[in-house]
Amino acid sequence: MKKILRTTIFALLLVGVGYGVYHFFFKEKPVIIVLQKEKVEKGDVTTEVTATGSVQPVDEIEVGTQVSGLVSKIYVDYNSQVKKGELIAELDKTNLQENVINAQANYNAALNEVSYYQQNYDRKKKMYDNQIISKADYEQAYYQLHNAKAAATQRLTMLNQAKTNLGYANIYAPIDGVILSKEVEVGQTVAASISAPTLFKIAKDIKKMQVEANVDEADIGQVKVGQRVIFTVDAYPLEEFQGVVSQVRLSPTTTSNVVTYTVIVDAENPEEKLKPGLTATIVIYTNELKGVTIVNNKAINFSPDLTLLAEYYAQKGINASMPQMERSKGKNKHVWVENLDGSLSQKAIVIGSNDGIHVEVVSGIGQGEEVITSLNSFNPSAKATDNQQDGSSPFMPKPPHRRQNSKAK
Repeated sequence: MKKILRTTIFALLLVGVGYGVYHFFFKEKPVIIVLQKEKVEKGDVTTEVTATGSVQPVDEIEVGTQVSGLVSKIYVDYNSQVKKGELIAELDKTNLQENVINAQANYNAALNEVSYYQQNYDRKKKMYDNQIISKADYEQAYYQLHNAKAAATQRLTMLNQAKTNLGYANIYAPIDGVILSKEVEVGQTVAASISAPTLFKIAKDIKKMQVEANVDEADIGQVKVGQRVIFTVDAYPLEEFQGVVSQVRLSPTTTSNVVTYTVIVDAENPEEKLKPGLTATIVIYTNELKGVTIVNNKAINFSPDLTLLAEYYAQKGINASMPQMERSKGKNKHVWVENLDGSLSQKAIVIGSNDGIHVEVVSGIGQGEEVITSLNSFNPSAKATDNQQDGSSPFMPKPPHRRQNSKAK
């Protein structure tokens, strides 16, 4: 009899413990509806456009030659500082000097012919005036003189061209600047038969650089001359450089069906850290508003679920009908606010700039007022469920907690 009694008591204890465990771990607890609000405040709204580009000198000149020949002397190298008019290279002048000598001889011969035919013409004219020769003989003398003068003019042109070509053998720096690249070496032959070959590239002033950035067509409408820019380059990843938009080019560039526009950003380079060709990641501040009334962007996008709202009203004991839903259009938006009785309603506002996090409020609500950003359900039993999401039993031993280092810093 005692044995049966002990068994019965033990069974009742097991049932009680089992019920307690079930009630603690598995019984569904009531859902709580949580309303979150934020205050309308004073702050900044900044909108921006990001792009990539390359650093280039503001003025880069390609120095070439207009005559063909052998490079005989080079007086500069990479990074050489040069002054405008400074001799930086020479071509071999042997053939060019011979051309000048030949052209000079031909011109002198043409002048002799002009002198001869001038004397012949003067004599024939007197004879014609005295009716000694025919008009045909006179006109022939005039024609010979005219042709001689024309030939002399042509020979003079050829002489001047030969002298000019000889002058082209001396390569001068067209601007003050620094040699960025040297495309030739002594002994190399350059040919100018089609176009002037490039011998050097000179940057006018590398203390002033520019970034040529490619801005997507979706963003180009926001970019204007004069807007502030910050950018970084891989050479100095922790340093930000400042710039200003100086040009928005109208000509598009299409690559793999992606349309971009070139935006030029001027940047000071006093320490000469920026090098030509560096890749730059730029941020163009298309709109910067300081100290304006702002609201969290979540409040603009918030719209309550009516079923959830009804549960919230029931939970709080609020006796109110469901609010009217007004549609927003353009800059005319609506935010949700909590009334004195705890019910929710919409409030019309007019917004300005939006940076994706905060929105400028032009009118409709003031600083210090509260707006609703979310209405969510919270299940207290969810945490216990989450702790068991690995499928382990609550009665199984848990791994030891890692000891955290508590040394004071």
